[in-house]
Amino acid sequence: MRIEPYVLKGFKGQTARAELGHLLVPENRSNPASRQIELTFIRFRNAGISGPPLVYLVGGPGNSAYYVARYTLGSALQSALRQSGDLIFLEQRGTSKSNPNLKCDEEVNYPLDKPLELGELLRLYRESSGQCANRWRERGVDLTGYNTNESADDIEALRKSLGVEKLNLFGGSYGTHLALATVRRHETGINRVIIAGVEGPDHTYKLPSNLEKYLEQLGRIYRDDPVVGQVLPDLIGSMKKLLERLEKQPVTVEATLPGKSQKVKVTVGKVDLLFLLSTLGDSVDSIRAFPATAYAMSKSDFTPLAQFSLSIRRTKIESAMSYMMDCASGVSKERWARILDEEKGTLIGRLVDFPFPEICEQWGAPDLGPVFRSPIKSEVPLLLISGTLDGRTPVSNAEEIQRGFPNSTAVIVEGAGHDSLLTPQTGELMLQFLKGIPISTRRIPAPPLKLKLSEARPSN
Repeated sequence: MRIEPYVLKGFKGQTARAELGHLLVPENRSNPASRQIELTFIRFRNAGISGPPLVYLVGGPGNSAYYVARYTLGSALQSALRQSGDLIFLEQRGTSKSNPNLKCDEEVNYPLDKPLELGELLRLYRESSGQCANRWRERGVDLTGYNTNESADDIEALRKSLGVEKLNLFGGSYGTHLALATVRRHETGINRVIIAGVEGPDHTYKLPSNLEKYLEQLGRIYRDDPVVGQVLPDLIGSMKKLLERLEKQPVTVEATLPGKSQKVKVTVGKVDLLFLLSTLGDSVDSIRAFPATAYAMSKSDFTPLAQFSLSIRRTKIESAMSYMMDCASGVSKERWARILDEEKGTLIGRLVDFPFPEICEQWGAPDLGPVFRSPIKSEVPLLLISGTLDGRTPVSNAEEIQRGFPNSTAVIVEGAGHDSLLTPQTGELMLQFLKGIPISTRRIPAPPLKLKLSEARPSN
């Protein structure tokens, strides 16, 4: 391992002294002849604090720890975490500042003159994915080494290289999936774990019923709002009527190409709207913005929908690491049977998981198997944080995981979505937990949604 002095620059111009670490690990530990790859990490030392280092595991999979370190620099959250011991932002294998960075530039170019059709969209995803996968294989990359078990072993390699007895872990979204896998594989090297937006070992594929319940919950929120309720009293009922209308007669409107000023004509239909609805659980901003879009569509203005659809038709594959991780984690036979059964009676169905699992054939990721997806049991102290408006990792995920951790505490953030769990209050609770102070608070209020029909329109 090599460590050098480093100055991290935040997005608001602030700076902080840190260390930049370089760690060599096998690309594929199951292959004795595997080459070495380089992981990087940013370490904030905290002299005088004797607690175990805390390793921050970002989500995605495929997000950049370097970006998150810059984004949170000077925040109440990062300040709280740095009070428990050294704070380390680990750039996971295949991402951003690590080498290789398995970036994909291939773009899905769906025609603009016809509505989205799942079969054709999947074909384009497969084509672009195959091109990216082949390009990295031709460069000598062993893509089969990019899975969550290997990343969990990377964390253990980091612990040994740092020369510490134990690590604390914090994970958000996919980072929770990785943190839990690390507990399973290297429990003796883990002191305490915090997970926010919980994705358990068998939660990679989402349940259609969870999204259906979430849409029903949003429907009640919209209905009870004194302004929005007047134009959107029945979310699901209104959407079903729009879906029927668009299925019978797709609509062509003008929209602006992402990142450009060029106007183009886009034809949208039923699947375009289903995709938009499937993203409502991603962020609180989407929840705030959707009433304006729904109102526009009720007045036959489908411009916001076309603008959203452009982001899908011109999306990039982004990261080979992301696809390899999710494909390898896979889904149990029991959960897959449940997903297929629930697909029939729900509004969105399997679209919430698109383009999985069909896309995995192009990536060739070996499945990690039923043991990887089995329930985890551990004595490691665990803090679970969930949001009541998180449509991707619902509270029920945390409840399921908590059953295997007798030394655990669950905290629910009222009104928080998947992207808004980490507030100053949760930061304070996290610090208490890391210091071994009992957590008395189980529910944290969030600011009101402040829905407005003039709210900015949603983006993917």
